[in-house]
Amino acid sequence: MVDHPDVRLRVRYQLTCAAGEDPFAKARDIAVEQTVELPEGCFSEHVEELVVGKVEALEERGDARWEVVISYGLVVIGDELPQFLNVLFGNISLKAGVRLTGIELPPALLSTFAGPRFGIDGMRELCGVGERRALLCTALKPVGLSAEQLAELAFRFALGGIDIIKDDHGLANQRPAPFKERVERCQEAVTKANGRTGAASLYFPNATGPISGFEERLEFVRAAGCKGVLLSPLLMGFDSVRYVAALSGLAVLAHPALAGSFFHDDAGIAPEVLLGQIFRLMGSDGVIYPNAGGRFSFTEIVCEAINAKLRERLEPLRRSFPVPAGGIDAGKISKWVERYGVDTIFLVGGSLYAQSDLEKASRELLEKVSRI
Repeated sequence: MVDHPDVRLRVRYQLTCAAGEDPFAKARDIAVEQTVELPEGCFSEHVEELVVGKVEALEERGDARWEVVISYGLVVIGDELPQFLNVLFGNISLKAGVRLTGIELPPALLSTFAGPRFGIDGMRELCGVGERRALLCTALKPVGLSAEQLAELAFRFALGGIDIIKDDHGLANQRPAPFKERVERCQEAVTKANGRTGAASLYFPNATGPISGFEERLEFVRAAGCKGVLLSPLLMGFDSVRYVAALSGLAVLAHPALAGSFFHDDAGIAPEVLLGQIFRLMGSDGVIYPNAGGRFSFTEIVCEAINAKLRERLEPLRRSFPVPAGGIDAGKISKWVERYGVDTIFLVGGSLYAQSDLEKASRELLEKVSRI
């Protein structure tokens, strides 16, 4: 990383000020708290110049809200993802009226944090999908089924042409379907289906789990023949995704479990920043998020903002697949493909399970997206 004084990370925050609260003082507090964490007057001019964040812009937005841009020298960040996240929103996340709304990443940081290993083009290659169509994903569920039963579901979905068949994020190492047995059986089932169809459907097991057995779990997944995994970064830690992307050779689908705790009007992190920028930077090849009109509360505007950040050209970072989920109706898939474009993975679950013949329902869904 280049520690040049002109090369800085610029971060945008929304401030909500209480009556009588000085917005500039609030902005300055962020700049100091996120770097030296000392009272004014307790650090030298040299430290001020080299380390302390700089308030570069402050604009009133109405309704007691202000937008501030604060820049941080790369010397404060170093070359580790946890410290990068700490500088973005560490201590200041504990203070009222501060929301992280944007990140401008300098090239030096982009080259330090390598991002997705496969990205959109690499994931298409893994799935054997050369034509420019949207990809399809579904989830094996519910918890409580045996490994054999889950494998049968995986077999039917793969016969129908679903590109990625992943574990539900609630499938862990429970007694009905222990992790190793589930991985072996489901991968065998998908391989068997591919042998019949000539396709390249993939099975992504949920590798989220204790750090103490994480490397062993990844090695087992690789040995079973899986090409990727599902991870929940907020359950395991952001750097676990970076580790998998950088060193395992496996593709990563990131699940947003716990992310809702960050999404507030006057606090937290904007969805497009957390899911679109941070999840991509840490190495997610695809990022699952709750689509508009489903079981959750995202609007189409928010969804499109996430899509834009995941696909934004940021050399040398690869682009990541948006994976809208959470209640996509198979019968209305055409609307969403036309809205979000073909560089999207659509995670369709309940509306497939509601049909009696999973293979037929999956094949019909594939035919629909292939015609768009």
